[in-house]
Formats: sequence, C-alpha cells, structure tokens
Amino acid sequence: MAAVVLLTVAAVLIAPSATLAGVVPAPETATLVSTNPADNTPHGRDGETRAFAQVGSQVYAGGSFTQIRQNASAAWVTQSYLFAYDRTTGTISTTFLPVLDGPVNSLIPGPNGTLIVGGGFKNVNGVPRLNLVALDPTTGATIGSWVGRSDGGMIRDMVLRDNWLYVAGAFNWLNGTSHSGLGRLNATTGAIDPTFNINATVGRHGTGSYGWTIDVTPDGQTMIAGGNFTLVNGLSRNQMAMIDLSGAPTVLDWSTEKFVAPCAAPETFVHYVQDLKFGADGSWFVVGTNGGAGWPAAYCDALIRFETADRGSGRLGTWVDYTGNDTITSVEVADNVIYLGGHFRWLNNPNASDAAGNGAIDRLGIAAVTPATGLPVAWNPGRRGSASMPAGTSNWGSQVPVLWRGSDGLYFGHNSDGMGSEYHGRLGMFPLAGGRTFAPKNPPTAATGNLYLGTGEGQLAKATFNGSAVGTPTTVSQPTYTNAGATWRVSDRIYWAHTVAGTPTGSRLDISMFNGGAIGVPWESSGFNDWFNAAGMTGAFYLNGRLYYTRTGANGLYYRYFEIDGNYLGATEFALPTTGVTWSSVRGMAWVNGRIVYGGTDGTLRSVSFDPTADLVVDGATSTAIAPASGDLTWSTPQMFFSVQ
Repeated sequence: MAAVVLLTVAAVLIAPSATLAGVVPAPETATLVSTNPADNTPHGRDGETRAFAQVGSQVYAGGSFTQIRQNASAAWVTQSYLFAYDRTTGTISTTFLPVLDGPVNSLIPGPNGTLIVGGGFKNVNGVPRLNLVALDPTTGATIGSWVGRSDGGMIRDMVLRDNWLYVAGAFNWLNGTSHSGLGRLNATTGAIDPTFNINATVGRHGTGSYGWTIDVTPDGQTMIAGGNFTLVNGLSRNQMAMIDLSGAPTVLDWSTEKFVAPCAAPETFVHYVQDLKFGADGSWFVVGTNGGAGWPAAYCDALIRFETADRGSGRLGTWVDYTGNDTITSVEVADNVIYLGGHFRWLNNPNASDAAGNGAIDRLGIAAVTPATGLPVAWNPGRRGSASMPAGTSNWGSQVPVLWRGSDGLYFGHNSDGMGSEYHGRLGMFPLAGGRTFAPKNPPTAATGNLYLGTGEGQLAKATFNGSAVGTPTTVSQPTYTNAGATWRVSDRIYWAHTVAGTPTGSRLDISMFNGGAIGVPWESSGFNDWFNAAGMTGAFYLNGRLYYTRTGANGLYYRYFEIDGNYLGATEFALPTTGVTWSSVRGMAWVNGRIVYGGTDGTLRSVSFDPTADLVVDGATSTAIAPASGDLTWSTPQMFFSVQ
C-alpha cells in the first residue's frame, strides 16, 4: 500500500485557493533544533524507519529495515523491524532483542514501563500477536497480560492520552470486536473501550477503508483522523474527520471538500492525507499531503493549517503551502515550529509543476515552517549525504515516514541514507543543543511616534505624530536610502523597495538597520524574492507575518505572507475585502495603533481603521483626514513609514 500512496507525478498547476481570511495567527517565539545531525546515532539497512519512542535513556526505532549497525565501518547485524539504543552514546542495546515477523509502524511508551508496538506483524517472540503488542523495554519480552490485538489488519498510527490508547489502521476488528479503521484501548491492559463506537468505512475508489494517521489534542478532548475512508459513522467525511472525545465519542460537524476531488489517477493515489499533528495548545492542526495534480479543487502536495474550533462543511485551510507537486509524508509540531519531511524539493511553490516557480524556496526533503504563515524559516539541513557515502547507500529516497520530537532533538526516519550532508542510514536525530531561538518581529505598537516621508533622493523628513496630528518636520540626509520605493518598519529595521538594475523586475526588497538615526547600508532581503516587482508597490506595511500593500494600476488592498526569519515573501497574493477607500490613489502607508495611515496622489494624509480578522477589513466610513498637502510635506510618495524613534 505504501508503494501506491506515496508516489508523486508531475502536473500543470493553476491558481491556488484562498485562505480563511478571518483567522490571522500571530507569530510566536520559536526554538529550532540544530541543522547538524548527531554523529553517534546507529544506522539501518533496507526498508525505512517509521517510528520512534523513548523510555528512560533508551530510544526505540521501528520500521521495515532488516539490518542495523553501530557506525559506517561496523559489520551489519540482522535485527529486523525494531531495536533500541542509548540516546546519549548511541550504543545499540544488546539486551532488547524482540523478534517480529513484520514491520513496525508506530511506537508508544505505555503505562508501567511498557513499550506498545503497532504494525503489520503476526507473531512476536514466537507467539501469535496480531499487529499490536506490549513489550518489556529492557528485554523485548512480550507482556502476556496485555491483550490488545488488531484482527486481520495492520496498525498504522497510535496516540496515547491519559490512559487511552487511540489506534488507526487497516483493521475491521479489535480484540475480536467489530471496529473499522479507528479504535480506543485501555493502555494498561489492552482491553477495548466499548464506548468508542467510531467507524471509518467505504474506501475511496473501491479500495478497502483504513485509518492512516491520527492525533489527539493535549487536553484529550478532540481527535483528528486521516485515511482513505469516505464515511465515518455513516456521515460523509472524505479522508478526514474530527471526533469529540469530551464525553461518549461522537463525530463532530467538521469536514472539508478539499480531499474529495482526486489529486491524480485514483489507482496511483488511493489517499493523499499523509500525516497530521495538532499544535501545542490544540487550537489548530496541520496536514501534509501528496497527490500530484488536482488543485485548487483539492489540497494536493501541500502543507495545510486548519483551526480546531471551526465547524461546518467546506472548511478551508488558514494557509496552504504548496510544494509544486512533490510529496510531504510526515509532519511534527514542537516549540512553535512545524517540521515536515518527504521528497519535496521546494516550498512556497504554487506557480510551477515539478520545477521552481516564482517564489519557490529550495528545501530538499526536510524543512521547518512557522505556524503563523506556513513559510519556511532559515533552517535547511537538506536530505543530502556526504561526499563519501559508504558503498551501497542512497542519498535520496521517496519518503521520510516519521519526524518525532524527542527529549533531546528531532528524530527522523527515512528510506535513504543521507541527511544534513552526512551519512545517516535510515534514521538520525537533529539535536536541540546547537539550535536557536528566534522571536517574532513587528512594527512599533505605540500610538505616538514619528512619521518619516521621503522628500527627495537620499532625504527623509521626520515629523512627530500622535495619531491625529503631524508636527513640524525636520529633514535629514540619508545617503544610503536611494532609489527607494514603498518602505515599512519592522522592529529595528526598515524594509524598502529598491530600484536596481540586473534583477528580473528591475527592483528588489532591501533591508537596512534603523533606530531613528542614520539608515544603514542596505542588503538584499533574499535572492528568493527577485521575481517580485517591488517597485510596483505604492505603499506597504507589515503586521503579524503579512506584508500588506497597494500596487500600481490596481484598486485593492493586498497581502502576501512574509517570513521575517528567512525574509521570504509568499508566492500567492490575496485581496482583502474593503470598501470606501480608493486604493489606486494611495501613496505610502503605515500601521499605527490599529489604523492604516496613508498618503494619496492629492497629497493629503489620512487614516482608516484596520481589522484583518473582520468580514470587512477596511471600511472607508472610518477614514479621517489628518493633514493636507503643504509646503513642508506633500503626502504623495510611497516612501513613508512610522517609527517610535
């Protein structure tokens, strides 16, 4: 089945679907793991690593591999499907030696010092154990009193909340009781919970139904499930369903049509929801998909954020990050970062198929993005091996089946041997040590400060501003601020459109340090943004991960996502619902205390209320005139920004 659902084909892409306009997630302080993988992790051979768990000082790795070794020069040892090693030294355990006859898909540290194993096996340690077993984490011996089993079908995913073990897979029976695709067991005993009467049925395109991926909110109140099913308890739920766990489990009124239309040929992609995870507070979840062609009707080859509290049918993603027709096979959420793995080559790539289009950011098979925007941050180890990989190894494979944040870092399992420009056969770990923390940046939040206005080449006028009146300006020479267009303030710097020869559009986005004195020597925000016509903006401001702007020849207020950590600009433009403002005449904008302060072609400075979460983001009825054009200042240039200094 993995061979069927994890392939990717190229197709022609068209314009992406809109995001959910009323939700504007705020960026938060985040911590990234190191880009340098730990050197002491063991290696697997053949197959892939699909699951990790930790009990005490031991890390457990499960999958479809058949051999392991301590390092690149060690001999291979036959140890199929499951082994353990010390998380500090990397030393492979010589006492944990379970014998399974099929692959391991999921691992959970269970109650009372147990290790719960789910997969596609029939026998464990010479005794029949159907796809589920609890093991002694020291010896690998079977715990005979634990009774859980999946009759006739594999276990694909498991989640533990409180003492409930949630399972998903291709089964129709659990512990001899009829259950289809989803179930819940007592984690201590393995006994089935009879109150969990949720069944995912009727597989897509005539295939047998199964649950593929699940997660449960940290408070244990809500479950999200993905698979190839089309019905859950008789309700239409194509590939995804949300379950209320606060009482007797019930199917919630939540569904999306974005997994109904096929991404590509049904015989190639039986389902394309590959992995999903909730955020730390459970208020949102993220989904990684494969599928090839098919969007905007379907979310194919994309990473999508949804809001947990939304209800009703036809739910849309808060944001969608397309790869350009490459698969995402795993996601993990930790420390306000979303990690994703697969065989993608780019992110932020809705404008091309199987190639880098406008906005594409190269990320080879592994990446980190922010929950607020879905755009990558500056973390890019890549699924690449060293220049001298051992004989018989592979730099590249079709899958990263698992990303898992352990106590000391981000563990990865894949079906190849290269990661972070090093040899890491089938598994490895990016340590938390050596990573970094980055805080969000935003414009000033003060209600009073100074408005800056370009008055000539290399010149800025500075005037005090209290939200309703402008003071007497002073003009300062700024010799590094030349060929400038739309300008906006973010934290300790300004960004500005810089007209410059030699770029595809004749302009670029530049950054200069600025704290009220001299503007520093600018540097280019990112080579990934050369495709964008920065000079076409007639005004701009930044707020909470979005660059809002007006542009030449258009009567609208627009935004693109903009990730400050990497200075990456979103590839998709979104138009906002507004009324009563002639945006085509705007020249220069700034965000000040909840209002857009803007100039115009008539030279007048105005302000208007701004609420990006409202049905009407800007209502021109709230617009007020602040200052007319005068001999001192004419508010008719895009070179305007607000600063406290």
